[in-house]
Amino acid sequence: MAEIVRVSKKSIKKAASIIREGGLVAFPTETVYGLGANAFNPVAVAKIFEVKRRPYFDPIIVHIADPGEIGRLCLEVNNRAKILIERFWPGPLTLVLPKSDVVPDIVTAGLETVAMRMPSHITALELIREANVPIAAPSANLFGYLSPTTAEHVAEQIGKEIDLILDGGKTLVGVESTVLDLSGEPTILRPGGLPIEDIEKVIGKVEVCVISQKPRSPGQLRRHYSPRTPLKILKDKKFDILEGVKAGFLSFTPIKNKSPFKKIEVLSASGNLQEAAANLFSCLHNLDKGGLDIIYVEPVPEIGLGKAIMDRLRKAEGIKNPGANSSELDNNCVLGVKS
Repeated sequence: MAEIVRVSKKSIKKAASIIREGGLVAFPTETVYGLGANAFNPVAVAKIFEVKRRPYFDPIIVHIADPGEIGRLCLEVNNRAKILIERFWPGPLTLVLPKSDVVPDIVTAGLETVAMRMPSHITALELIREANVPIAAPSANLFGYLSPTTAEHVAEQIGKEIDLILDGGKTLVGVESTVLDLSGEPTILRPGGLPIEDIEKVIGKVEVCVISQKPRSPGQLRRHYSPRTPLKILKDKKFDILEGVKAGFLSFTPIKNKSPFKKIEVLSASGNLQEAAANLFSCLHNLDKGGLDIIYVEPVPEIGLGKAIMDRLRKAEGIKNPGANSSELDNNCVLGVKS
């Protein structure tokens, strides 16, 4: 089992040494915990795929600690990218741009683009700087399952197969970064911790592409972020629970009638979407450990971070975005509602 160590200067130095030597370290970011390897070491990156049971066609985000590093990783930084970097980095925004030859193909799943972000979590930034290399890091969990927002979540899923877990407490944002492809027309590939509305205030309207059989970004497969317990999103407040079925409920706000449920988790006592996003995966982890037969979910309003929350819940359930039409982009990508 990987050692879990509290964040300190000493533990960050140890983690950075492991990264430089080709090992794997789980570390906190402001979004979720990442599983990091030296982005320039293809063998180390291959270990990420092996530990996560991740398909090799799913690209990995590269994390940097200085916006100046982006010019080393990609061929060009267009004006939209420069504006967004100035406005939103460090933070939960990943940009996809044409890659340079220094980025190994295994990181980008053979694509001609690379996904990059600069996290705002101080531990993540200090780790990248101490390692002195960009860090390739997807979420530190088994592929397709619930993302980790605590060190304990990491240990439960992959702790036996990695070298170290840096414990920085519960993550603040709670859902993964927003991924924006700027290699062509601006397209959201994954809603996330930065609301789409905030991006559009800066660069105008963007397309939204949430599902693809050949992902250009993590989190684009139809089923993802799933608990082991079956999950069902409610269209209304009506549900029939058969006798003997142990049901749980993920509620946006507190509910009065608790009798049908064995276990209930509330995303936000006040109906705050930021709080709901921060609590999403923790609540789902708790329900998944509850010995339930099914988890019912109350939808949240699809504004701001609500779009990211519902994206995760729909993929946890394994259904199409109800707002999506049957059109396809490049024969691969199902378009979501235009923002």
